[in-house]
Amino acid sequence: MAAMASASGSALRFTDAPSSRAIRREFGASCLAPRTVTFGFVDKSVTNLNRLRLSCLKTRASNATAVENANAADSDKVPTPVVIIDQDSDPDATVVEVTFGDRLGALLDTMNALKNLGLNVVKANVYLDSSGKHNKFAITKADSGRKVEDPELLEAIRLTVINNMLEFHPESSSQLAMGAAFGVLPPTEQVDVDIATQVSIKDDGPDRSLLYIETADRPGLLVELVKIISDISVAVESGEFDTEGLLAKVKFHVSYRNKALIKPLQQVLANSLRYFLRRPSTDESSF
Repeated sequence: MAAMASASGSALRFTDAPSSRAIRREFGASCLAPRTVTFGFVDKSVTNLNRLRLSCLKTRASNATAVENANAADSDKVPTPVVIIDQDSDPDATVVEVTFGDRLGALLDTMNALKNLGLNVVKANVYLDSSGKHNKFAITKADSGRKVEDPELLEAIRLTVINNMLEFHPESSSQLAMGAAFGVLPPTEQVDVDIATQVSIKDDGPDRSLLYIETADRPGLLVELVKIISDISVAVESGEFDTEGLLAKVKFHVSYRNKALIKPLQQVLANSLRYFLRRPSTDESSF
């Protein structure tokens, strides 16, 4: 599924992989050959996606008593975990928001885990509303002080936060897609990918379009989406990636040659994403 990639200056260059050729066979000549595209600015090559998946999630022992905050209240109803990676709200930092009802503590272990990824937590705050306690972090790269714009590192952040939630709140595994392989309690219900997958695109001014995707969550999904989009020469400028229980909800601002996507290209992009997201399985050799 994934395209091959290499770094050229500050731009992430995706070469013509079998996935892009499959898209063009399926949807015809209107699907353009890949060009150099960027998700912000990156300074390294994209690594193997399987290694990214395995390095960020570790199998946990069945320890139902491990909690990050010993005073977390127990409840018969497990709340829906929410992890948001927000690239839009702060121009200078990547904002991470974590919610799990009222069960989360100070998340000191999570902040330490983010530091181990070469990141600085420059600001943190907590607020309460009807959905529970929201922990928000503003993070930057430790070596440059800039916000995170590498899709692989953004996905590593997401998986690291989920990994810590599975470790310190094992009951959350019943509400997370990653709980099937890495949690104590696998989800009791599986998401029907065909039903869950929704893709829509609309203009968001003259220079960009807003792409919305909702689908079943899985490790590596953020990187996969950026690569699929890049296969048809569409640039991902910024956006938000939300993990809400078993679902992933994505909002990307996208453009083609610094302009909003015309209707035919919107249709090609939507069809390409549906084609790959609804596939029941992916050949591991394609990564």
